[in-house]
Amino acid sequence: MGQFSGGCYLSFFIFVLLGSQVPTTLARGQRGEALQHGQSGTLPHFLEEPVDAYIVKSNPIKLRCQARPALQIFFKCNGDWVHQSQHTSQEHTDLTTGLKIREVMINVSRQQVEDFHGPEDYWCLCVAWSHLGTSKSRKATVRIAYLRKNFEQDPQGTEVPLNGMIVLHCRPPEGVPVAEVEWLKNEEPLSFDDGNVMEKKGDHNLIISEARLSDSGNYTCVASNIVAKRRSATATVIVYVNGGWSSWTDWSPCNVRCGRGVQKRSRTCTNPAPLNGGAFCEGMSVQKSTCNTVCPVDGGWGEWSEWSTCSSDCERQRSRECTAPEPKHGGRLCDGVAVATENCTGGLCTQNRKLLHDAKPQGVENSSDVALYSGLAAGVVTVVLLIVAVTLYRRSQSEYGVDVIDSSALTGGFQSFSFKTSRQANPLLINSSMQPDLTVSRTYTSPMCFQDSIDKELMAERSFLDPLPDLKVKGVTERAEYHVMSHPQTFPRGLAPDYRGVAVGTTLGRRGKNLFSPHVSLTPRLPLHRATAVFGHAGGRLVVPNTGISLLVPHGGIAEDTTWEMYMSINQEDSSTVSEDGPEIFLSPAVTYGPPGLDLSYPIAMTIAHCAEVAADNWTIRLKRHIQDNKWEEVMSVDEESTSCYCLLEAQKCHVLLEHPGRYALVGEPLNQEAGKRLRLAVFGSPDASNSLGFTLRVYCVDDTPHAFQEVAVGERSRGGRLLEEPKMMLFKANTFSLQVSIQDVPQLLWSIKPFTTCQEFSFSQVWASNQHPLQCAFTLERYSHSSSQLSCKISIRQVTGKEQILQVYTSVVENEKGVVPFFTQSDCTITSQTGSRAFKIPLSIRQRISATFDTANANGKDWQLLAQKLHIDRNLCYFACQESPSSVILTLWEAQHQDSGDLDSLASALEEISKVHSPKAVTLSCSKEERDSEFTKLA
Repeated sequence: MGQFSGGCYLSFFIFVLLGSQVPTTLARGQRGEALQHGQSGTLPHFLEEPVDAYIVKSNPIKLRCQARPALQIFFKCNGDWVHQSQHTSQEHTDLTTGLKIREVMINVSRQQVEDFHGPEDYWCLCVAWSHLGTSKSRKATVRIAYLRKNFEQDPQGTEVPLNGMIVLHCRPPEGVPVAEVEWLKNEEPLSFDDGNVMEKKGDHNLIISEARLSDSGNYTCVASNIVAKRRSATATVIVYVNGGWSSWTDWSPCNVRCGRGVQKRSRTCTNPAPLNGGAFCEGMSVQKSTCNTVCPVDGGWGEWSEWSTCSSDCERQRSRECTAPEPKHGGRLCDGVAVATENCTGGLCTQNRKLLHDAKPQGVENSSDVALYSGLAAGVVTVVLLIVAVTLYRRSQSEYGVDVIDSSALTGGFQSFSFKTSRQANPLLINSSMQPDLTVSRTYTSPMCFQDSIDKELMAERSFLDPLPDLKVKGVTERAEYHVMSHPQTFPRGLAPDYRGVAVGTTLGRRGKNLFSPHVSLTPRLPLHRATAVFGHAGGRLVVPNTGISLLVPHGGIAEDTTWEMYMSINQEDSSTVSEDGPEIFLSPAVTYGPPGLDLSYPIAMTIAHCAEVAADNWTIRLKRHIQDNKWEEVMSVDEESTSCYCLLEAQKCHVLLEHPGRYALVGEPLNQEAGKRLRLAVFGSPDASNSLGFTLRVYCVDDTPHAFQEVAVGERSRGGRLLEEPKMMLFKANTFSLQVSIQDVPQLLWSIKPFTTCQEFSFSQVWASNQHPLQCAFTLERYSHSSSQLSCKISIRQVTGKEQILQVYTSVVENEKGVVPFFTQSDCTITSQTGSRAFKIPLSIRQRISATFDTANANGKDWQLLAQKLHIDRNLCYFACQESPSSVILTLWEAQHQDSGDLDSLASALEEISKVHSPKAVTLSCSKEERDSEFTKLA
């Protein structure tokens, strides 16, 4: 600021000083002029004082002063006078008082404020002069206005239960003047009229005391002042509803008419239904209990009464009643007549000179004879035709002289199996004079699931169940509780079964004796599925239906005259239990087989479904065994050699040869971010029970294994949901990106989405370790009228930066509409085992000859190693070398590998190729690593 020059300043104050001492003898003209300039006996009074101001960007501000009476007004800023040239002055006369009013303005620029460095803010005030003295105005501060870009604290998204409290924190960015804060919900200003929503002014927190479904949405904190407006990051609030069970329905009628059967009752997870990712109801949706129905009693005739007296018609009567016993509980009435009539005169009473009982039409006796002879003739003809048919059938069967086929293999639940005998003998088989042709007319099928009903087990013969009248088994299958009879158990050498790790809650024995060992835990992990069967020397197959899990016990694996009750169950494990600090996750369910102490001569073959993408070498996959609590030990890596067990990893399954019972699982460690696991995506729908116009879409993301999807399908079937689109598969990679699920293309004129959130997100860790619980999100829609019965939309599922998968939904919202695709193809399969030759694809006689041929090395090198190579089981051969019969173990693995297709083509083709091979001298593998390395070097 410029200051007054010294001369001007001195002359002005001399003028003021002299003016105050003007003698009374001044001329009238001079006195009048002084009066006009303020000689009225008052100091200057400010009509307008400078006010605080903010400089926005580079725009200068104006400070204004107005006073009366005033001879002069000057600004003083930061203690220095502002130069006269920088003032803008105006003067006018107040019409009321006749006094002159002086107004002065100055401009203050951004540069002036920035150049000032003082202990306080830049300030200015006005000084006004009159004839009697001076007056000072208030200080006005001048500051540079600004608003920083980043919030000191952004609101964070949250998920809260219904009626829970929502608290969103917001600390606006620093600014001058201080920024004001407002909240937006879904880009609209949030109303605070509702007493449920309040804002804490001191720290700008948004608090909703009781969350409602309508409170779900995207919340934004907005800070603004005179410079700018800033928006915080959007916080997504999801109000979810945990599912609650409805009341149990009444027990259904007993499923048998007579005797012991099953009755059911059910409940649904609709009170309320889970919404917005809320937890599904825990527990069982279906309960089953045994029931006893009183058997119907068929009626029986009592004794005849005495004959009545002879009537005038020469007849007498007698009667009987259906009371021995009376028909009860829907039993049949007695057959026959209740009243009998006969002639009572012994022929003395006649009619038209003939006895009454002889008074018959003439043709009656003749017609009876004709009927008798016709019946005898028809019977003779039928017997002759039956004898001829049986003779022809036996002759046709005797033409097939196949002496190498075990006839029991033809009745094991397979479709067909035929051999032609007009083929030359196979030189690889012993006594090959009449060998079957394994390459012609082969049709062999075997379902993984053996169709039957669980009710058949309840109708077992009483003679079979009588030895153990107290036997009860309580198991869990498809979220249902069963109380059923079980088979007697047989164990070698008096051993009792040990079900450690298998939560079956079983009480075995007679007269209250408990066969369990004292150290068995009473709170084991709950198996979701379980299968059990008794196996002997003939072996067999055990299957957990619809899960991709099976167990093959080879022929001869159990000693003769010995039987074992074997079981297999699925335990769902948490991926956090694999390793305390490692990146491993479960790629399959944990499968337990037993009992402990099982003594086998040959290893069993276990098949486990997995969800790893094994097309590329992006995984390190290991087979692990449960030790205790949450500890697992590594059995082997599927890419390494081992003599303790064998793993054959396929695209969707892994076949494992094991010798020791226990709980096993496949775990994986990703080697890079391209490692991925398969997810199965499905969308289910059901009408909203609480709103006739509502419809809920539930989207599931589960591991791509039959067992995982079956759990979802069973749960949806119990709640009345239906599958709206065939499930699809997507690859979820280990790149730490989350999974987003959104609903698109909803007809806005017909439907509205509640809540407003159309996109939901699962974190990477939720999806990557999702083997414990299926991931679910829900979208609630409401149609505007009952006439809108069709719903079409798209469900988009994608991993961030990854490929998108679309589930197209087009369905009717009518409650009785059926789903477009069945839940799973074998939903009613309950038979879980086959024993003996029916469980195997290769007939026993052929299996024994193949083993005898290839277990013995020959000069042409056609031994079990070549067999393994041709069957594409040529890795980790040292495992087979340590077996008593390598060929038998190889065939067991082949059986497990081809249990679904049931096709002998690959085996027959391998035998044909071997018969044509002229290979070098065979190399015998040993169990020693040094010898094995040397022999592999020679083979290479």
